Amino acid sequence: MATIKAAVCHAFGEPFRIEDVTLAAPAGREVEVTLEACAICHSDITYASGAWGGALPAIYGHEAAGRISALGPEARGYQVGDRVIVTLIRSCGTCPTCVDARPTICMEAEQTAPLTTGDGTPILQAMACGAFAEKVVVDTSQLAPIPDAIPLDVASLLSCGVITGVGAVINAGKVRPGEDVVVIGAGGVGLNAIQGAKLAGARRIVAVDMTEEKLKDAADFGATDGILATEEKPWSVLRKEAGKLADAVFVTVGAARIYDTAPRYLAPGGRMVMVGMPPSGDMSSYAPDILASLGQSLVGTKMGDTVLARDIPWLADLYLQGRLKLDELISGRWSLDQINEAIEDTKSGAARRNVIVFDQNA
Repeated sequence: MATIKAAVCHAFGEPFRIEDVTLAAPAGREVEVTLEACAICHSDITYASGAWGGALPAIYGHEAAGRISALGPEARGYQVGDRVIVTLIRSCGTCPTCVDARPTICMEAEQTAPLTTGDGTPILQAMACGAFAEKVVVDTSQLAPIPDAIPLDVASLLSCGVITGVGAVINAGKVRPGEDVVVIGAGGVGLNAIQGAKLAGARRIVAVDMTEEKLKDAADFGATDGILATEEKPWSVLRKEAGKLADAVFVTVGAARIYDTAPRYLAPGGRMVMVGMPPSGDMSSYAPDILASLGQSLVGTKMGDTVLARDIPWLADLYLQGRLKLDELISGRWSLDQINEAIEDTKSGAARRNVIVFDQNA
């Protein structure tokens, strides 16, 4: 058992409290990771608002990196001191979805409860990570090794935002060279979808967002065109500027109303890839006769359909080659004590990614 500092949510929508909590030692094939960084994802904010329900108290955070500090008795493939990212992709490795290389939707992986308050009250390890904390205990399936040349605060972005955006395009959307792509939302995940479209060889990469500043960000990451979502019919602007509608549309914002109009950007035979997750219970509507008659499709994806052992070495190498932007995604670095300020900054929409950096000398 270890006593660590963590940002604990006791009530939905209220600021986190920095508290001492108890972390169980790793059992079975689990490992303990002493964290150096954890980025703030909008999913953490949505979850902590109560939009997806869940038990309280809880510790959120799932986009993390650090060094392994203890091994469970059945842990294999890692050693104490290894540099790793920590993801929410917990998989059993043997169920039908895992065998089909779809570990992001594994439903068989065992869930554990390693966190308690000082008086023994269980704390939810949200998203199977609970990484707004100095240490985590997770299953080995949730890890991927990181080369020494990549700083761990930078590497933490590979744990969610990068694999979700790039993976949505490459793995789920299967974008081919010469296709036209629309990315709705130029936040952290959207910018990575844009990077994925560039890597895939898309002809046009069109960003759609509410502000000129966000469209400029999109251009810096590879968008060839930008359209303000405030236009009366932005899909008509797309047809005029690109000469055609899109082969693939990626919705990277978690707002149901955006899904209502996103199919309007699609060319015949196109597909809309659903990346952003609205609050539970929010509904969208479509005209199914149009989708059917034009041969269009809706594709859901979680965490970019990532297979860690396949995708992380590839993305890490692209970064080291200078072909994948990671450093540029970080807007600010904050201490754990500043997490509520960092979250408010993230909510403002100004940040690409804010990263909590842990003081290893404390």
